[in-house]
Amino acid sequence: MDFSVTEEQKLIIETALRFVEEELYPYEEEVERTDAITPELVEQIKQKSIELGLYAAGMPEDCGGGGLDTLTMCMLDRALGRANMALNYTVYRPSNVLQACVGEQREKYLLPACRGEKVDCFAMTEPGAGSDVRGMKTFAKRDGSDFIINGTKHFISHADWADFVILMAATGEEDSARGKRKKITTFLVDKGTPGFTLRPGYKNVSHRGYHNFILDFEDCRIPESQVLGEVDKGFDVANDWLGATRLQVASLCLGRCDRALEHSLDWAANREQFGQKIAKFQGVSFKLADMKMRLKAAELLTYEAAWKYDNNCMEDMDAAIAKLNATEALAFIADEAIQIHGGMGVMSELPLERIWRDARIERIWEGTSEIQRHIISRALLRPLGA
Repeated sequence: MDFSVTEEQKLIIETALRFVEEELYPYEEEVERTDAITPELVEQIKQKSIELGLYAAGMPEDCGGGGLDTLTMCMLDRALGRANMALNYTVYRPSNVLQACVGEQREKYLLPACRGEKVDCFAMTEPGAGSDVRGMKTFAKRDGSDFIINGTKHFISHADWADFVILMAATGEEDSARGKRKKITTFLVDKGTPGFTLRPGYKNVSHRGYHNFILDFEDCRIPESQVLGEVDKGFDVANDWLGATRLQVASLCLGRCDRALEHSLDWAANREQFGQKIAKFQGVSFKLADMKMRLKAAELLTYEAAWKYDNNCMEDMDAAIAKLNATEALAFIADEAIQIHGGMGVMSELPLERIWRDARIERIWEGTSEIQRHIISRALLRPLGA
């Protein structure tokens, strides 16, 4: 691997950091206080990010995206990740899975998503099927050239912003070494389709302003033309998206780590107790050293996985290691940052209590830490026949 940063990457990072400071930071207090982001602010941030080339930056150029490779996108997401989730996600990243669109699907879903005219959300998780994706109950039954969908999805992020849903549903069963398992198909479902309703989700300690929703499907009729990929091959469509999304989570965590560490360094270098700067105390300085060490390790693992992805040699284990390490590094760094700041660390005047709250969900969504460890351990043991 070449660890040098290109001039183009430097420019992108500088642009993104300036954008975060000028366009996102000023609204953090309002979003955190109200647990909401206004449509007007969403549109304002979107238009500014489009002007700067940050919007849909990771999608191919022939789709209207920025054409950035995965490694550069990780650097961009790291910069954006410094801000509140609702604000940074307004700089939209269409799901990579939309690249599976063909024919009229490209004109109806992919291209508008890259231009900023439409937003997608991904619906896979269910009340009874989180980590056990094959256990999903939502079922799409063929009816002539259509499918009739029934079931419920929950924990669906930014579904309120979305114009359409990328929905995974069971469409049959097949035999496997462990018995029957469900075949999964991916569908494109427009908001407003009869039989599809949206309900508010659950109150969440993390990510104020960025909400989750419950999606109900009751005899929702979808034409076969809105199948994404092939019938019964939904996991084939989703596999690349899941890996890239775990790298996105890892990168956003790096950005929060950066901000927490910077605040901690500034505080330690200027705060005085017992007649000297608290950075002079080993109890504080050693915390800073450990925070930097954990951050550097998370950075290298994330960037290595991204580099492998771009060179078509990333394995599931690489993305799992990156996501697991970065999310757990964030939990450690956020907690240590608050400890260094003492009482001020948990006050809303600083972003640390927000970073600390937001850190908790990162070890759960897009695959829990336990699932990541399962992926890693299976990759290690499978060649040995264990």
